[in-house]
Amino acid sequence: MTRRTAARLVAAVYGASALMAGAALGITLWRGVTRPGVALAFGLVVAVGELARVRLPEARPGVRTTGLLSGAGALGYALCGQVGGTPAGPGVAQAVAVALVGSLVGLAPHVALGQAPPPQAPARLALGVGFAAVCCQPLYAGGWLGGPVEPGGLFTLSLLALALLVGCLDALLAAATAALAAGPEPAAGSAGSYGRAVREELCIRLGTVPALAATAVLLALAVAVAGLWALLLCCAPLLVIQFALRRRASVRAAHRCTLASLARAPEVAGYTPYGHARRVAELSRAVGRELGLTGGELTALEYAALTHDVGQLSLADPVPGGATTALAPGRQRRIALLGGVVLRQAGARWRVASAVEAQADPYREQSVTARVVRTVNAYEDLVTGSHTTGRETAEAARERALHQLRTATGRDHEPRVVEALSRVVARVADGGGTGRERLTHG
Repeated sequence: MTRRTAARLVAAVYGASALMAGAALGITLWRGVTRPGVALAFGLVVAVGELARVRLPEARPGVRTTGLLSGAGALGYALCGQVGGTPAGPGVAQAVAVALVGSLVGLAPHVALGQAPPPQAPARLALGVGFAAVCCQPLYAGGWLGGPVEPGGLFTLSLLALALLVGCLDALLAAATAALAAGPEPAAGSAGSYGRAVREELCIRLGTVPALAATAVLLALAVAVAGLWALLLCCAPLLVIQFALRRRASVRAAHRCTLASLARAPEVAGYTPYGHARRVAELSRAVGRELGLTGGELTALEYAALTHDVGQLSLADPVPGGATTALAPGRQRRIALLGGVVLRQAGARWRVASAVEAQADPYREQSVTARVVRTVNAYEDLVTGSHTTGRETAEAARERALHQLRTATGRDHEPRVVEALSRVVARVADGGGTGRERLTHG
């Protein structure tokens, strides 16, 4: 599926979600709320969950966040057919209305602080709840499956399968939306690039689906037996987990700021050109995506690219233009090893520090992360040096740099990485790629 086709399909889905949400609110206001105490209790769970929503530290365009409690509460309400042994199915319209109102109430403080997730989040929540409520109707006592599937093991498995299906569909829609928000792609090869972006996002988001589905089913079953008091017992552990995720996200964000400050040190000291580390990091991330790296691999690649020049601070005099690729192998190795030592002392991941330490090694002895950083750094040095002398056009400088990298594939650069870099650079030159990639060469 191409990006344009996916964009139309996603827009149609969100349009249907908006129509469904409006209809649900109108029907609920017209008919009134049945069992208002139950609706209020589940609505508060959704609101508290949205209030405690966590923004992930590596969020890219689309602002990836997680609200486990709000999703579990809304889905649990849709699956709930009894409260304390008394039939109390909310109906499709009321389930959607309660989830939507609770979500908007919980997001209000985030909106006031300018930290709200994209509007697609409550739209996806309403869509998932509506789908679950429609599919759950036959399982209730009055439904056509109410007799064959009586409360018990088969009933629980049916609810769990439905919750997992809803979670997977929501993750797929969220992944498609995030991939579209990452920026336009060129016409050539856009389907493959968009597919890789969707798969990357989907792998990240699917990790929380089992926990969300199991909690939603637990809420529905516990409330059916023990009443609304079960909400407190079931939601408290999930709320603690969500606060732990928030703390972990803040720690990782602080770690990222530390590495970014380290990356700025060689620039401030005059050892590297301004913006060199950022350009290498952005282009390295694009090349990593081209090679199929995802998740933590991409994050480690970006961190290693940001900090690959920290070891230059050990030099008595700056290298002209900061181009370490022209230095003797012994000096390159000393710079790389010292950079790794600094990163280890700063608490960087082992993968990041080892990638920086291996910058002077033959590429066959390097990890993929180190190979990408080495090749992109060499390309940046060659292109920046050409711009400094002013003797070449930008296109000629790019072609000459790529030619030099291809001739050095015997020891210094892996051919696969050089070709991936060539494709990324070609997209940027043609006006494609992400905004971050255009910024690298703009």
